[in-house]
Amino acid sequence: MRCLCFGPAAMLLLAAATPVAAQRAAPVAVAAGEAVRLGGAQRAAAVAAISVAIQRQYVFPQRVPAITARLQAGLASGRYDLEDPRAFAARVTDDLRAASGDRHVYLNYAPDEYAATLAAERPGGVGDTSAVDVLRGHQAARANHGLAELRILPGNIRYLRITGFQWIDDQTGAVYDDAMRFLRGGDALIIDLRNNGGGSHAAVRYLLSHFMDGDRLDITFLRSGAEPEQSRTLEYLPAGRLKRQPLYILVNDQVGSAAEAFAYDVKQFKLGTLVGTTTAGAANNNGFTPVAPGFMLSVSFGRPVHPVSGTNWEGVGVPPDVSADFDRALPAAQALALRRLMARADASPGDQADWRWALPVVEAQLHPVSIPAPRLAALAGTYDGRKIVPREGALYFERRNGISSRLLPLTEDGWFAVDGYDDRFRIRLTGSTMETQWIDEPAPTKLVRDAPAILR
Repeated sequence: MRCLCFGPAAMLLLAAATPVAAQRAAPVAVAAGEAVRLGGAQRAAAVAAISVAIQRQYVFPQRVPAITARLQAGLASGRYDLEDPRAFAARVTDDLRAASGDRHVYLNYAPDEYAATLAAERPGGVGDTSAVDVLRGHQAARANHGLAELRILPGNIRYLRITGFQWIDDQTGAVYDDAMRFLRGGDALIIDLRNNGGGSHAAVRYLLSHFMDGDRLDITFLRSGAEPEQSRTLEYLPAGRLKRQPLYILVNDQVGSAAEAFAYDVKQFKLGTLVGTTTAGAANNNGFTPVAPGFMLSVSFGRPVHPVSGTNWEGVGVPPDVSADFDRALPAAQALALRRLMARADASPGDQADWRWALPVVEAQLHPVSIPAPRLAALAGTYDGRKIVPREGALYFERRNGISSRLLPLTEDGWFAVDGYDDRFRIRLTGSTMETQWIDEPAPTKLVRDAPAILR
């Protein structure tokens, strides 16, 4: 089985498709139950089993002596004298990664999957593979197969957040089809991969195929002693291809493995723009081995080679095209998309107006507008019966029914969004007038400030 995932926290599932796309991802989380305590003999046996698996399976034989020596030193020094299996797994993982420099080499405590794997592997236990399938399928269904969020952002930018590249045969494809149909209606597309630890190459290939022609070489998997295996884009997609809209991918340093593979494809094939920070740099293909009394050991057994670069992202990650920290990556991508859309000469006036309306909100997120308190106080007042009230360092729009909404500064010249109106309504204050405008109105309505009451 081939996996493109990294990190003990990556709760990703089995992916079985064509032989080249068959992947195995990190074991699923175990439900809380009775505490298990490790004894010294169990810890020593686990370290011995891990060393054997590394010697037999690891893709880079020259690193094996350093890894096994690090494990033996940890055991001899008392570094692994921990009763908590999760703490033991975390400490072993630290040493495995320090000695190998490989994010795909780690130990998870996952007794449910450990038991299911042993049942499937023992003689006569072939039929028990359903226990593993059920375990992974249940987790995938609860996570909507990693497709966690779909949104329509201002300006009809369609947004998809993928938390993990999970794949369950005859199930996950339909979930992707629905998401792709949603994206098809957008003027531009943003796919958010931030904090996505990876998963199944089958899911990556399915997603990637929507942005490329069919039967294109995507990646080649190399393994010592085996023939190279090619992965190619799919020729038939129920939702069709998505090649006309500008594409933006959000990335950060927690994006690993299969998620990096998709980001790397986007960059190498020039399918879109990466926004964020450089990814983790975990490219190797990994599989899992059960280790008593309830662990799953991830070991890299192969490596991918991209047809464009002739290499991969191991140890270096995938750099963004546009740098942005986590909090600014989404609005930065929105701003890029809106400016690109506004440059279209073939767009309708209505679409152009929609994009122009959306841009100030995004710009205000990237470059917050701060209005000094004296100026805010000068803008407060009553405008044709509509009240603007200063409160706690901000302005509030008070409606005739007594409900008030905070005004959110958009521009230096006095335009505000109105909290709770979903950016459909805006107000501009000059001190002498208030201009109100709904998103579907061609021009604002101007209201003159009421004269102050004369006290007698």
